[in-house]
Amino acid sequence: MATEAPPAEDLVEWGKSDNRRFLHVVYRVGDLEKTIKFYTECLGMKLLRKRDIPSEKYTNAFLGYGPEVTHFVIELTYNYGVEKYNVGTAFGYFGIVVEDVKATLELIKSKGGKVITEVEGSLTALVEDPDGYKFSLTQTGPTADPFSLVMLKVGDLDRAVNFYEKAFGMTFYHTDESSEEKCTKAYLGYGDDEKKTTLLGLTYNHGVTEYDKGNAYAQIALGTDDVYKTAKLLKEFGGRVTREPGPLPGINTKITAVLDPDGWKTVFVDNADFLKELE
Repeated sequence: MATEAPPAEDLVEWGKSDNRRFLHVVYRVGDLEKTIKFYTECLGMKLLRKRDIPSEKYTNAFLGYGPEVTHFVIELTYNYGVEKYNVGTAFGYFGIVVEDVKATLELIKSKGGKVITEVEGSLTALVEDPDGYKFSLTQTGPTADPFSLVMLKVGDLDRAVNFYEKAFGMTFYHTDESSEEKCTKAYLGYGDDEKKTTLLGLTYNHGVTEYDKGNAYAQIALGTDDVYKTAKLLKEFGGRVTREPGPLPGINTKITAVLDPDGWKTVFVDNADFLKELE
């Protein structure tokens, strides 16, 4: 049953107080076991659970650095018989905090992994997984959740930041300008301290307004206490709701899905229903 939404002028304030957090990021891989091996052996993740859906011909694997009830995790999708996807140019990279960048790079090299950027003595590096997804490694000391960032490219940074602040209730933290790379990056998330939360990074490459999204990356899932109010808020600020709020057939978990102004997909999941799924 739909929840009565407050007046439009109150939706933004409600969105800021909603109990939202990053649940998982979903993307497709061509060899599930090979990817799991790379993430667990090279990046230090744990395989949390797997589910096989033969009727739909796909398998999911969930990996991360802690329980799904408290951590942001990866949901890998393997579609039967599909060995390769196009990552495209729009997806940026994932951010991972590691204890020792040098040791991690040596491990990745020993396992046949691809190192893209490595600077001697640096506390950062860029590597690539078996499917071409990039991971930025940063050595910053202990953190509550090492899976710290999803970076996506956008064609209009101000428009994107405004949308995520208003429609998603996110906090804008800061921007980084790089004259060398000719880009500006903005960082948003939930909570007062950006060092203690997962971040959504948005990259604007100067003068570039369109990208190829490919068919590999899928979406981010966020938790919410009310998918019905969330959907109204998304529409209020120009989000294109692609799935109206309501329960999923079979499992009854309530969700709503939206595309941002650049076409990036996010699924909002009812918090209470999500916890029931994990029982």
